[in-house]
Amino acid sequence: MTTIYLVRHGETVDNARQIMQGQTQGELNDEGRRQARQVAQRLAGERFDAVVSSDLKRAVQTAEIIAEPHGLAVTTTPMLRERDWGSFTGRYIPDLRGEVWPDDIESEEDLLRRARSFLAYITAIYPDKRVVAVGHGIINKAVLAVVAQCPMREVQRMMNAEVRILSTSAVAVAATTTAACTAAAVAGAGTPADTSTAAATAE
Repeated sequence: MTTIYLVRHGETVDNARQIMQGQTQGELNDEGRRQARQVAQRLAGERFDAVVSSDLKRAVQTAEIIAEPHGLAVTTTPMLRERDWGSFTGRYIPDLRGEVWPDDIESEEDLLRRARSFLAYITAIYPDKRVVAVGHGIINKAVLAVVAQCPMREVQRMMNAEVRILSTSAVAVAATTTAACTAAAVAGAGTPADTSTAAATAE
């Protein structure tokens, strides 16, 4: 089993301003750097084999602070990037509530597929290892949903610099992927879902 310490990046300038960051780089603010240092101190006594991060700046900054006490380099991957919010990116989040989602937002299906790809990668490269993985609010929720085999809406939102520990294996990820493909095929035979509106999911 691979043990993953899943972390959400520290607070950013745009988090504080309630701006939808999506796949923009972002920048930790003073509070975000303080939060990352707190996580680093809390995990300093743990043994880790690797630190992996989204390739977006705000996650890399957080990961580098956490990795420093362990003398580990940070490996980045686009699989852990935040959800692509399309034309909602850069907008003030409270203004989005109730708006119909545009077609250029990354779908939940694609997001979950990316989360499964990330888990397959981690469990293949680091079998039976302990890994810190620094991501973002929505992609982390997708990762947790895949491991728990539950809908994303049932996963509690992660706060900035929050850490959740999970264990999984390549076999478990493969089984989850097969189940997801079967479910998608069944769903595809039904009626289309209603158009979504931007609400509390705009994190």
